[in-house]
Amino acid sequence: MNPSSAAPLVFFRVLADRGGKPAGMLLDLGDGDASTLLPLVASEPFAALAATFPCMYRPGLAPELAAVLAAHGWSEQQPSALLRIDGPLLQEQLPPAATWIDGDWSMAPPARVQGAQAASRALALQLVQLVAADADTHAIEALLRHDPTLSYQLMRLVNSLGMGTGRRITSFAQAILILGRQQLRRWLNLMLFAARQGDLRSPMLLARVAVRSRLLELLAKARGLDKQAQEQAFMTGMFSLLGVLFGMSLAEVLAPLAIGEAVAGALLAHEGELGALLRLVELAEQGELDTVAEKLAGLQLDAEQFNEAVTDAVTWMLGAVLESQGSAHG
Repeated sequence: MNPSSAAPLVFFRVLADRGGKPAGMLLDLGDGDASTLLPLVASEPFAALAATFPCMYRPGLAPELAAVLAAHGWSEQQPSALLRIDGPLLQEQLPPAATWIDGDWSMAPPARVQGAQAASRALALQLVQLVAADADTHAIEALLRHDPTLSYQLMRLVNSLGMGTGRRITSFAQAILILGRQQLRRWLNLMLFAARQGDLRSPMLLARVAVRSRLLELLAKARGLDKQAQEQAFMTGMFSLLGVLFGMSLAEVLAPLAIGEAVAGALLAHEGELGALLRLVELAEQGELDTVAEKLAGLQLDAEQFNEAVTDAVTWMLGAVLESQGSAHG
């Protein structure tokens, strides 16, 4: 197949506002025939993105594709309003015209965390370890009682699910039972990245890790891997940014956690199928979509599967970010 006639790969750059919070998305496209994307961008999941978040496309997009995007609420990105920052975000130094902040500034080393903030993160990591080890519910409940913020957010999450019973959840044990271990594990991982006072990077790190985790899980599914491998793929995405979050080497952060060899190998050396999928997503984040396209065939994936997985992962991320923002203001 001529590469120019193939469907381009799509990816989304999450943009921050001047306060450093996720506030918009910019569409990245690889090389290929843009007209082949028309069914995707007109699909309900893709079209719904702009109803949730401001969505933009770059100037110079194929007119036919730009027209469909515009019809679904997308707008053309204004270059003068976009500022790329790869070092620490210094809000007081932002130029007045900067409306959207791009770049890897959220991956910069954190300010040293102290006191209650450091203790809260350490506790959340302990909880992740307990749940990963399938510890007794009473042990998890006892640890939750030491962190009122995590406790509140857990109860808020479970009650917001409704559960169809009309009952209010009144105990941690009940909440853990209703949520289930897999969902509890995912929620705890997300809470590690949820906004923490004094760490400007947290909301954008949450957005990035949510996309990574869900995308890795979906790509594992598209490859035909079993449920356990899909769950490992999700965990790989979640744990991949813990070193950035804590300002430590990833090996140091993972040392006290009981994680399997497949996940550890993927995280520390990009080994195995999980490691290859993680590298694929990292390349997409870096805008290397043509390199991603070259690697897809070796993973027995095609452009359509990748693009659908990206769209689903971004939709999932928006839900996680909006829930986190609601928790922060609740």
